[in-house]
Amino acid sequence: MDAPRPRKRATILDVAREAGVAASTVSRAFTNPGRVNQATREHVLDVAKSLGYTPNPMARALESGRTETLALLVPDITNPYFAGVIKGAEGAAARSGRTLVLGDTQESAATEAELVRRLGPAVDGFVLSASRLPDTELRRAAELNNLVLLNRAIPGITGVVADFGSGTRQIIDHLASHGHPSAVFLAGPPESWSGRRRWAGLEDAAHAVGMTVRRLGPYAPTREAGAAAADAVITSGTTAAVCHNDMLALGVMRRLLERGVRVPDDVSVVGFDDIFGADLCTPTLTTLAEHTQDAGARAVETLIHLGLQRTRTDQSWQLPTHLVVRESTGPCRIR
Repeated sequence: MDAPRPRKRATILDVAREAGVAASTVSRAFTNPGRVNQATREHVLDVAKSLGYTPNPMARALESGRTETLALLVPDITNPYFAGVIKGAEGAAARSGRTLVLGDTQESAATEAELVRRLGPAVDGFVLSASRLPDTELRRAAELNNLVLLNRAIPGITGVVADFGSGTRQIIDHLASHGHPSAVFLAGPPESWSGRRRWAGLEDAAHAVGMTVRRLGPYAPTREAGAAAADAVITSGTTAAVCHNDMLALGVMRRLLERGVRVPDDVSVVGFDDIFGADLCTPTLTTLAEHTQDAGARAVETLIHLGLQRTRTDQSWQLPTHLVVRESTGPCRIR
């Protein structure tokens, strides 16, 4: 038996004929409801629903100059940190009736620049999360597109960032309270703005309480990179390690276990992000939690506002952080 042929998609002309109105009235009922009588609009929408008609987004874009589509670019779609960002961004886009396109830049500035160039004409704006692009390229992109940075801040571009100043003080205070005289920071990619802010905050906080901190790395922000980072921790002789992110911290703890170094008895380990699974490993991971879902939503809401106002702003939003204390940190026991 032949497969049934797909039903032909209803057009604006079908709706107009069935509703007994002009096609222009149908168009205004969807795109400019204030110019259509309320009863007429409700009748048109009911007919459209019964026929399964939805407006052609490309046609609407030609008429309004907007595609009602936004783009979110992240460095690594497999990193659980970005799950909260994506969820928050998608929710905000859906609530506004817009479509969100997701792109993976693969920790590459070149890939990120190519995606921005290619998607630019097709979207109303970008949220760039943890962008790896140089400041000059970001400013150039902001001249051509509505743009909001997430987890990055540069003058002249709107951004949403975490409060790393308060967060790093919480980490250092926690380690100092356990008697650790020093710590190492296992740094991430050199291009990471948040990594630089975390290191600066740790330095300032350690100086305030009389601790010393050293920076080791850079290391890839992955679990696999944890092996080399953990070996450096052992060589350093430190009793506390603060990792660029939770993925690196999980790899560090696994390698320390393989090398016979106990966490936290011999070395305390701290991460950043509080990703899914940070409380499921052994030992559970002490980490600085960011409000990633709120950040994703705030970034998209801000991007929509920029598009509607058609204005430029460099206002940045700073969201709170808090230290989640678990089993991977404890009292210093000098070996």
